[in-house]
This record gives sequence, structure tokens and C-alpha cells, in this order.
Amino acid sequence: MRKRLSNFIFIVVISLVISNCANRGTPSGGEKDITPPVIIKSEPENYSINFKTNEIKIYFDEYIKVKDLQKQLIISPPMDPEPEITPLGSASKYITIKITDTLLPNTTYAFNFGESIVDNNESNPYPYYRYVFSTGDYIDSLNVNGYITDALNRKPDEYVSVLLYEIDSAFTDSIIYKEKPKYITNTLDSTTTFKLENLKAGEYLMIALKDENSNYTFQQKTDKIGFLKEFITVPTDSVYEIKLFNEVIDFKATRPKLISGNKIAFGYEGDAEKMKIELLSQVPEDYRSVITKDSEKDSLNYWYQPDIKVDSLLFKVTNINFIDTLTVKIKDQTKDSLLLKPIQSRALKLAEDFELQANIPFQNIDDNKVNILDKDSVNVAFTTDLDTFKNVYKFSFDKTEENSYKIQMLPETFTDFFGNKNDTLNYTVRTKALSDYGDIRVTLRNATYPVILQLVSQQDIVEAEKFHNSNTPIDFLSITPGKYYLRVIFDTNGNKKYDAGNYLKKRQPERVSYFPELLDIRAYSEQIYEFILK
Repeated sequence: MRKRLSNFIFIVVISLVISNCANRGTPSGGEKDITPPVIIKSEPENYSINFKTNEIKIYFDEYIKVKDLQKQLIISPPMDPEPEITPLGSASKYITIKITDTLLPNTTYAFNFGESIVDNNESNPYPYYRYVFSTGDYIDSLNVNGYITDALNRKPDEYVSVLLYEIDSAFTDSIIYKEKPKYITNTLDSTTTFKLENLKAGEYLMIALKDENSNYTFQQKTDKIGFLKEFITVPTDSVYEIKLFNEVIDFKATRPKLISGNKIAFGYEGDAEKMKIELLSQVPEDYRSVITKDSEKDSLNYWYQPDIKVDSLLFKVTNINFIDTLTVKIKDQTKDSLLLKPIQSRALKLAEDFELQANIPFQNIDDNKVNILDKDSVNVAFTTDLDTFKNVYKFSFDKTEENSYKIQMLPETFTDFFGNKNDTLNYTVRTKALSDYGDIRVTLRNATYPVILQLVSQQDIVEAEKFHNSNTPIDFLSITPGKYYLRVIFDTNGNKKYDAGNYLKKRQPERVSYFPELLDIRAYSEQIYEFILK
């Protein structure tokens, strides 16, 4: 009996030991740490006045890291050279700021760290920490509020800088290209609003930049810009809206280059609509030339005949407010071979023309060598039209739904600028059923004409557009089903295109309005929308 009892007690004890061991081997995990780090002290203290040191230390209650400092940190006014901030990429219980710039007298400085300070374990951010000091007797305490929009697109960019330039005896409009601002802030990535703080009273120019180079100066090639036409006066209770846009780059012709036999590429920046190329050199009487637009690059291609034995050619290039003389070295090079390709894919809408593009300027077409047959092998009549600048032939013909068309071009249909001729070409295009597309009608209310009405995809690609100059409904027919935004551009100058603003000319971009709902265009449907403009 005693032996049985002893065995029972032994088994119970062993079971408890095993159970306890098992429990100890299964961690509960506990709650995740979501507490941000805490600042213990700063040396000198935050919001110090009569600041004279060149080093700042900020101490925390736990190990921290600093991340994305280049995007997150805003120093206002900017310092040049920028201060050295440590640690970067490693953990520490304090941040050190070493200032090497000569600080301005009687000026309030602010370091806005955004959410760059995080704890070492869980990356919990210390939200929007600001370290502020003044080299004078007091801290400037005024502020300005506002928000950023995009002049053309539905959503503005992230990390937009908002800059204030003081209006004083040294101010000029060109200051934004050369000098850093007096004050700066940033919208970061989570909001379109901004707040400029610790300002002193005065008059300022306010601009916004999508500052791609992070240098706080406007670079026309890379940066979006927005500006207020009038200066602002601080203090103010106003809330300011700034519209961002891409300026049209100032026109500039780059050095032309002979890129193949008798073909010179004239590269450019900006708007080339009024660009003209004039040959100044003496050439033979039978000399002739053609200019076409390169389909892939910002350049005009200058083609010439016949071959000429010269070392170089001299040209005059002009545009609005631009004139320059440019020299091109000439040497023997192999001429391009004729290549032709259709612009459209195999699918062709009923209202579309079939378009054919060549890499060498078209010189002539023999219509008698072109045949278009439908799926029943019936000949289809057509007409042709040549866009000489784009070097595209358009073939217009009547099409019916759910049909296919075989387009054959026999040898020597086309002759190019150099006398090359094509081999046999065969293309097939198809039309879909009308029921595969959707139609919409739009009626505008309170519109100021003329306007450009656009259907824009969710990827900001223009699917269709109509220029409209009267108070009548606008129809979009045979639209590929999908979701679209409806956009109205108020074409103030009636040139049938959207015009961005210009800072130096103090011209704001043309007004743009979006229909408040995302359109769902369905196949085999006719939808009607009323767009009430404000």
C-alpha cells in the first residue's frame, strides 16, 4: 500500500515538473511596444534665446535611430553648409547637431525632424519634433497656414516644400533661382497642408516647390512650382492655397549633329512649335531639304539632298525670343534604310484612320498599289493624307463593326526622300462590335467657354478629349469600358491646349475642374452626366 502511494506521489510530482517546464518553454509574447521615445533633456534647452554655441545635444530615455533624414528634416532658415547630425544608421541615446554655418543675428531657427526620430526596437516615431532657438533676445512666434493642390492632376505630390522670401531692399524676382529662402516648411507624405512657424512680422513672397534636388532653389527642368501672385503680410489669419505646376521649359537649341547619311538632328528643350531651321551655307542649285519631327526624342530631323562635299554646314535656328547660329560637321555616313510601321495596334475604332509612319520622309505614294479588303474580300475605297511634319500617312475608309480589313501595299507603293521604295507590306486590322464600347453625353452648367473636356484614366492618361465652344451637350462615343475621371480645362486663350503658369510672367496655370465622381463607363451603354461647375 505504501509502495503504491509512493509511486502515485512520484508520478504526480513528475507530471507537475513536466507541466511547469512546458509552460516555461512557451513564451506569451506580451504586448507590442507602441510607446515613442521620450526626450529627457536638451543642451542648450529647447526654445533658448541668445544662442551662441555650435553644438546641440538631445537626450532620450531609450536607444533611438534617425532615418530618412534627408526627406524629413527641415531647417528654417536653411543653413549653408548644413549641420552635421549624428547618429545616422546606428543606435544612440542622444542626437548631436554640430553647426558649421555662421548664424544670422536676431534670428529664430527651427529644426523640424518630422518623423525621422524612432526608437531602436519597434521604430516608434517621436512625432514632428521641433528644436527651436533664437540668436536674439526673443523667439519669433508668428505663423502662416495653407494647403497645396495640383493645377492639373487630382492629387498633389508628396514632400512639397513651401518657401518664404523676405521682401527687402535686396529682393528681386530671380531670387528663387539663386538663393535659399528665409523660412521653409514641408508637407511631408501624409497631408497636403502646411504650417510655417516661428516667423517674424514682415512682407514675404510665398512659393511652393516639388524640390527634386533638395536645394531649395527653383530648377525649371526638374521642379514643379506654385506661387502666390501677391506678397503676403505677416501676421495674417488667411489660409493660402498654392497650385503646383510644371513650367514649360525655356526654349534652347542644343548642338546639332549628323547622325546618319544626309540626316542632321537638331535637339532642343522647351516648346519647338515655332522653331525654324534656316541653312546659311552656299549649296548647289538642286539642293533640297525636308524637316520632320522625331517620334521618340525632342529633336527635329533635317534631311538634305544631294550629297555635298563640304566640311561643315552653317544654320540659323530661331524661335520666339531665341536666335542662334550653329555649325554641323559633315562627313560620309551610311544613309538609313526605309522602315515602315503602323501606329495603331490590330484593333481599330470605327472613327479611327489607319496610320503608317516611316523613318525617312515620304516623297510619294502610288494609290493604285494599295488594296483594302474587308472580311468578305470586298474592295474598300479609301483616301490618303500625309502629315509631312510627323511623317505619317493616314488611310481613311468606311468601317463597319465586327469586321476585319486586310491592307496590302505592293512593291514601290511608297518612295522616300532618298528614292528608296518599299517591298510588299501586309497589315490586318479589326473592328469590334459597337456593343463592346460605351457612349457618354456630358452637359456643362456655369461653364465659361471655350473649354477642353477630357476623359482621364486612373493612371492619368487622356483617353479622349473634345474642344468645345458652345453651350451644347458634348458626346464621347465608342469609349473603351473602364473607370475614368472627367476633367474640364478652361481654355482661356482658346489655343486648344492646357497652358501651365509661369513664375517670372506672374501667370497662373489655366483653371482645371474635376467631376466629383469616378465615371464607370460600361459596354453597350449610353450614360448622361451633368457637370455643374463652380
